[in-house]
Amino acid sequence: MGSVRKASAWLGLVDDNNNDERYYDGYDDDEAEGPGEAWVTDPRVRVAAESAQEEGRRIGTVTPDSFRDARGIGELFRSGVPVIINLTSMEPGDAKRVVDFAAGLTFGLRGSIERVATRVFLLTPADTLIVNGEATSRPSDGFFNQS
Repeated sequence: MGSVRKASAWLGLVDDNNNDERYYDGYDDDEAEGPGEAWVTDPRVRVAAESAQEEGRRIGTVTPDSFRDARGIGELFRSGVPVIINLTSMEPGDAKRVVDFAAGLTFGLRGSIERVATRVFLLTPADTLIVNGEATSRPSDGFFNQS
């Protein structure tokens, strides 16, 4: 096989019909994992989605198209997941209805709603702490004192 053909096969542009077994040295079909098991090189490595779910570090993002998508927002929030709602692609009337729904949802479940940007809102459950990203006061001497 020529180098151009090999490169094309590597990029997936053409089918590699060369069943070269050299790539499979040391592979044993009996040791293959089942279809539902993740292949991991180091047993200390955990899949990010699994560890985030176990430790409660998940954030849902929803970009609703209409008010019908409000149910998904409510289900995520009820399960204790903070939700970012992006309403930029909605009509203003439907967006107002979703914000009203989200305000009622957060009030009923003792959470909070915060406007992050124009037509983007963050819903946080009662047990979630929001850390403000503003810079803390810097010392008067040092690198940042350029006057």
